[in-house]
Amino acid sequence: MAGFSFYCIINPPILFTLPSESSPLFVLSSGTATTRRGRKSGRLVVSVNAHSNPKIINPKKKSRYGQTLSPYDSDEDQELDDESDDDDDDWLLNDDFAEVTEYEKKKPKSQKQSIAKKGGKKGSVKSWEKPEESDTDEDELDIGITRNASEKKKEKDSWRLDGRGKVSSRKHVEKLYPRLSEEIDIDPKWVPLLDYLSTFGLKESHFVQMYERHMPSLQINVLSAQERLDYLLSVGVKHRDIKRMLLRQPQILQYTVENNLKAHISFLMGLGIPNSKIGQIVAVTPSLFSYSVENSLRPTIRYLIEEVGINENDVGKVVQLSPQILIQRLDITWNTRYMFLSKELGAPRDSVVKMVKKHPQLLHYSIDDGFLPRINFLRSIGMCNSDILKVLTSLTQVLSLSLEDNLKPKYMYLVNELKNEVHILTKYPMYLSLSLDQRIRPRHRFLVELKKVRKGPFPLSSLVPNDESFCQQWAGTSVDKYLAFRQRLLLKEFASKYDKRG
Repeated sequence: MAGFSFYCIINPPILFTLPSESSPLFVLSSGTATTRRGRKSGRLVVSVNAHSNPKIINPKKKSRYGQTLSPYDSDEDQELDDESDDDDDDWLLNDDFAEVTEYEKKKPKSQKQSIAKKGGKKGSVKSWEKPEESDTDEDELDIGITRNASEKKKEKDSWRLDGRGKVSSRKHVEKLYPRLSEEIDIDPKWVPLLDYLSTFGLKESHFVQMYERHMPSLQINVLSAQERLDYLLSVGVKHRDIKRMLLRQPQILQYTVENNLKAHISFLMGLGIPNSKIGQIVAVTPSLFSYSVENSLRPTIRYLIEEVGINENDVGKVVQLSPQILIQRLDITWNTRYMFLSKELGAPRDSVVKMVKKHPQLLHYSIDDGFLPRINFLRSIGMCNSDILKVLTSLTQVLSLSLEDNLKPKYMYLVNELKNEVHILTKYPMYLSLSLDQRIRPRHRFLVELKKVRKGPFPLSSLVPNDESFCQQWAGTSVDKYLAFRQRLLLKEFASKYDKRG
């Protein structure tokens, strides 16, 4: 044995193969050896470390308390383990688990006694059943910022009598927001924010949407949220638009006023956008605040000026017409649409730039589902590429109009009722943007009834001016008379459509 110990000192650790559990070597090292599988042979290998042999330990070594250390296990260690087990049960006395009280009260008497015995003192059981009140717990229940002071006092008093802390407050939350509580686990600390956001028209279903889209937005302090939304209201965002903004971009509640919101508003003002339009732009594009001013928004403006060719003085107007242009990948959207129009219609760069300036939404439209079907329709009614290019340059929004509900009915009325040729659209492309029910048909029928229409094609120029100018220049009557006629015509058309459906 001495030889074995001496060898361990010289060459620690020793590796050898165990033939079986009954081997003497296995018995020798079973208490201190560590086992692992050999990588190649798959045999069980035992590593005997130098400290596994009791004779190697210095017999003169003492503990930090001055006692001589024994190289062998003692019963004292087991006693210490038993004492630590008793101490571990002290978690039952922690106030954080006070809600277990109700369960404990329902237990049989024998189980209560065993718990009390395990806890130690009788007084500890009482403190577990009724935890001490704290300011934090009272604040958790003070959640109704829109309620009056007397209601808050009743809520706090009922909590004190109940004595169950968070359990009571969560039940109160379930009463306030029952549907929301079924969907998500509401922290009582969220309730002041939920109450505040409810003043903007948000319902429980909306809170679920916000939670699913961006859960941390419901963890914001109500005072911080109020500061941020108040700032947005101060720059022109309408109260009714806050709801839609939060549903689309709940992260707004996390954007600080000084470091984020003000910087983005200053950027928009720097483009020459008037203050009266700032609120509209923010409401339409709330995700704007998630883009860096220096690394994203300013480079986009530079691209519009330097690559697309928009005049610097016109950039603000372009952004007003289509705020989404600020958060687009312009290098892709511009190049693909410019190349398509150039190849399909022979459009020069200047014409495409004019289209973008007048109707920047052009950069959002799909080529396959937006551009091609409408260009092919204009071709089908007899327009050549040069005529189509004239129409699109003057009225780019044609690319956004519905074929079945807009373009086709107007074309049929133009040819069949107004007796005009299709080429007239190159001179009056705005005809395609006018309402058939509100403008084109009423004015045509009104002039026909007054016998103010000459034989031949109906003059499309009569459709251009406003109602007052139309009555003075073309009808020679009062606006009230024309509006009354239009109303009767609309009711008649509505009744006719209703009868057809019936």
